[in-house]
Amino acid sequence: MAETLTAPAPAASSAGSVTAAERFFFDSNGYLVLENFLKRDHVARLLTALERANVRRRENEKLGKKQTGFLQAKSERSTRLFYLLDDDPLFLELLDWPALLPYVHGLLNPMPHHHASDGITECGADFPQRKGEWHIDGHDSGYRNLKHPIPLLQLKVGYYLSDMTQPWQGNLTVVPGSHKADVPPAPEDLQRRDFFPGALQVCAPPGSAILFHNALWHTAAPFNRPDAGRIMLYYAYEHPWMIGSAEHWNYGKEFYNQRLSPAQRKLFHGFVFDPPEQRWG
Repeated sequence: MAETLTAPAPAASSAGSVTAAERFFFDSNGYLVLENFLKRDHVARLLTALERANVRRRENEKLGKKQTGFLQAKSERSTRLFYLLDDDPLFLELLDWPALLPYVHGLLNPMPHHHASDGITECGADFPQRKGEWHIDGHDSGYRNLKHPIPLLQLKVGYYLSDMTQPWQGNLTVVPGSHKADVPPAPEDLQRRDFFPGALQVCAPPGSAILFHNALWHTAAPFNRPDAGRIMLYYAYEHPWMIGSAEHWNYGKEFYNQRLSPAQRKLFHGFVFDPPEQRWG
């Protein structure tokens, strides 16, 4: 059975930069938990925005309307939305959330680029139909063509919007330190729904942020009740010298030229703008 995270991670920095303790914890374990990172009213507004986006995206798909992102609808209650930034101002605001940027700058790159965004609403009854279990993130099946250990190329940020203080409700589950492993987990372990030694469920309250390395082996825990559920947002960041992800090609000219702040523009390649910005990164 998977363990649960009970020991607190290093306290979040209040000085606008990553602390030495946080950096050591992240480098050693491949993840970092920031409990209560978003305030309660902020979480409530994000939940409302995500529900609106779910309804709108489903309706647009039924009507055959073109939309920026796409969705995976497993049932009436389980939906995963991709490319969130143009769905609601709250999602765009979270892109360069001031409290997050010191972590992105300190752990990844002082000039990061946005890679991807998505929102998950999942009901426990739909878990048996879910595809895609244990995995690492990144192109080419998780950058597996690179020499081990796979470097930090993407920093993933998961935001808990539902209460995940208890295990077995779809919690993000990781194998601490696995981002440094020279070999993947045993094939039989990757198929186990009850997990294997070393797997750890991240239990944290709504508003918590979990930052993790692209090469960290992770999945979502099973649900102990069919009526249990999880609601999460995921944002990912990458180095500015990497090729723009598919998400960048789906936003329109209005989004890039009118909706982004000057600071947010720096999170995208210059060629997405009209006219293109002649700059490095």
